[in-house]
Amino acid sequence: MQSTTVTRLRAEYQDDAFGIGTATPRLSWRVEDAGPEWHSDRYELTLERSSGVDSVVVHSPEQLFVPWPFAPLESRERVRLRVRSGSGPDWSAPSEWLDIEAGLLEQGDWVRDLISPATIGGLSDGAPLLFGEADLAAAPVSARLYLTAHGIVEFTINGQRVGDDVFAPGWTAYEKRLRYRSYDIAEHLHAGPNRLQALLGNGWYRGQLVWPQNRSSYGDRLALLAQIEVTYADGTRAIFGTDAGWGAVSSSILFDDFYDGQRRDMRITDSPVGKTIDGVEVRGAASERIVAPSGPPVRVTQTLPAVQLITSPSGRTIVDFGQNLVGWVRLRVSGTAGGEVTVRHAEVLEHGELGVRPLRSALATSTYFLSGRPDEILQPTLTFNGFRYAEISGVPDLSLPDVDALVLGTDLERTGWFESSDARLNRLHDNVVWSTRGNFLAVPTDCPQRDERLGWTGDIQVFAPSATTLFDTAGFLSEWLEDLAAEQKPDGGVPFVIPDVLRDPDPAAAAWSDAATIVPDALHLAYADVGVLERQYASMRAWVEKVRGMVGPDLLWTTGGPFGDWLDPTAPPEDAAQAQADPDVVATAYFVRSSGILARTAAALGRQDDAADYAELERRVRAAFVAAYVDAAGIVRSDCQTVYALAITGDLFETERQREGAGRRLAELVTDAEYRVSTGFVGTPLILDALTMAGREDLAHRMLLTESRPSWLYAVSMGATTIWERWDSMLPDGSINPGTMTSFNHYAYGAVADWMHRCVAGLAPTSPGYRTIEVRPRVTGDLSSASARHLSPYGEIAVAWRLENDTTDLSLSVPYGVTADVWMPGASAPTTVAHGEHEFSSVLSAP
Repeated sequence: MQSTTVTRLRAEYQDDAFGIGTATPRLSWRVEDAGPEWHSDRYELTLERSSGVDSVVVHSPEQLFVPWPFAPLESRERVRLRVRSGSGPDWSAPSEWLDIEAGLLEQGDWVRDLISPATIGGLSDGAPLLFGEADLAAAPVSARLYLTAHGIVEFTINGQRVGDDVFAPGWTAYEKRLRYRSYDIAEHLHAGPNRLQALLGNGWYRGQLVWPQNRSSYGDRLALLAQIEVTYADGTRAIFGTDAGWGAVSSSILFDDFYDGQRRDMRITDSPVGKTIDGVEVRGAASERIVAPSGPPVRVTQTLPAVQLITSPSGRTIVDFGQNLVGWVRLRVSGTAGGEVTVRHAEVLEHGELGVRPLRSALATSTYFLSGRPDEILQPTLTFNGFRYAEISGVPDLSLPDVDALVLGTDLERTGWFESSDARLNRLHDNVVWSTRGNFLAVPTDCPQRDERLGWTGDIQVFAPSATTLFDTAGFLSEWLEDLAAEQKPDGGVPFVIPDVLRDPDPAAAAWSDAATIVPDALHLAYADVGVLERQYASMRAWVEKVRGMVGPDLLWTTGGPFGDWLDPTAPPEDAAQAQADPDVVATAYFVRSSGILARTAAALGRQDDAADYAELERRVRAAFVAAYVDAAGIVRSDCQTVYALAITGDLFETERQREGAGRRLAELVTDAEYRVSTGFVGTPLILDALTMAGREDLAHRMLLTESRPSWLYAVSMGATTIWERWDSMLPDGSINPGTMTSFNHYAYGAVADWMHRCVAGLAPTSPGYRTIEVRPRVTGDLSSASARHLSPYGEIAVAWRLENDTTDLSLSVPYGVTADVWMPGASAPTTVAHGEHEFSSVLSAP
């Protein structure tokens, strides 16, 4: 049995468990190369720590988020861990060793303070450079930097940049949770004096947020906390870092803002040498709110070359990168000292010129004053832009090799792939991936280009299933949910954006605030993480109780907030909230949904009294919905695609006649619309599932494959490389939709990717963590092939099918730990298979 191996041992959500924020991290791994007779019944964990080696055998088949069986870690403790799996008399080969190092776990571990420049670095000033010194008695055998800030920070030691992350420490609910980052800096330090420098940018802390010139949402002073801990060869330790002895000077960055861009004078050095030195003020440690990260940081994830230089009708030079992306333009230029280079960004061209109208007030412009050095590299570091096109002035001899784009985003692992026989669908799926990559930047934002870029709760709740399919978002979204709980109002109200910079005193919006229940549920399904349910349970319960307190005796939620079926395609450009769907129908349907999620969550956590209470609440609200909004024939009030999608997917009926009638009526509406989409943010993630559940997967495919607007493929036909906010963000004549909500990178409508994986390729989880799956492609004859791969917590699952004449052939790869129910076209019952490679074939004419 030694052929069986254990791979990808993880602590919590991390493959690299450095600076982990818990003393008892849960552990997960994969079992691979297991033969058909292998059945894990136990595992052995071996831990190496300074006090010795310890091994524990646990009789359990579990391999996801298993409890830490050893004495808790101490702050800074570094250990090694490995695991092997047992089946009957046999053991697998052991895993590779996983290094785990705890961060600073106790408030008392923080002995350095936040410091702020005394007089410079104000709201109207450029980015300040703070500096200090660490005088080491000898070269260290180990050294750690623990870093956080009010603002964003780039830290250097002896002129060398520390880490490869961007915008550290990220964006959190600053007043309640201030994230820190940990770095191994031994290679940067030497015996004697070491120069420490930190460049502070406004970032989310003090940059514009929400609306023009809304600065200092969290405070008007930038601040830095750096704690350096070194260990010498003799075992002694020393601590250095921010204190009253540091100084501050102005940097080369004259202005920085996420919305408006960055201005930099390359003639100014980023060093205190020769400059007037400002003192610093000590502002305290803030240790009571400092938290370790659970997700990865923002990084440069790839580089894209420029593909075309364009001369616009007005004579301007525009660079096309061929892909709408989020990040930076990098230029290599040679010019005279003081020469000015300007880079303006936009997602689209309008009549051949840079299409900046969708940016609203955001300037999205970086400006540089050259030093006169040859081959000077120009790129921003304290801002980011959403763009495909960049207009560059001040470089008369620009050539393609001199410019490229650095792609930014939270460094998430890709986990989902899709391909079909239709190149348009493949492009659509790629567009969803790119929109996810660009908008999952520190928090799940709505858009990356205009004066907004906020963590809208409605957007992520509709997209969460697709997000968890395409990327490993377990740590990223779990961390965001902790901010949601921290920002939640005492009465359970959930803000519309997280972190909450809108500051609404009584936030409660159907579908938006319901992110409190829907996102944890999606994470649990994708990753089998009961811990996220435990952490969020109080938040989930508080939200449902908030709604229960808002409704009357009839249990209908008629105060569901300002959004409704946001951006219904019939809504006028100036009012995105006008929709065909009755807002009371939408709100009450969500009340049913959140109540049901809470009931199932309580049951999963063993809270039986709560489970019974909320299951009864769900039953009563469903009955109220049917009585008020559904007639005997299944017609739902406001009679539009969205309300049927909500009712069918939520089973908001009492009789089979109503179910069948609603399905027929939805089919009529879709047919009458010539298969075009008539849904906004609320209905779009559900409409194809509703058609499928009604037995009309043929109509679902026709809707998916329609190109006339509004449709998913309309944007593809117009050359889109990301998902648009509006179905017609660009009009057929090449002009930009006049609406104020006109982003060309907005992932909400990309929620269709989840259905493409589940129903086109046919790969769907049916229990948490993909422990069981359903393989059930809806083969209609519209496509001749489709495939999907997914890196589940247990390993890679792959399904591919091909239709030729009357025969559908399907191949399936199942990792150990997963069981699949395979429904071939026309089958009346599934075939159940375990891990291994499987082939299936059925003969049935496609409808």
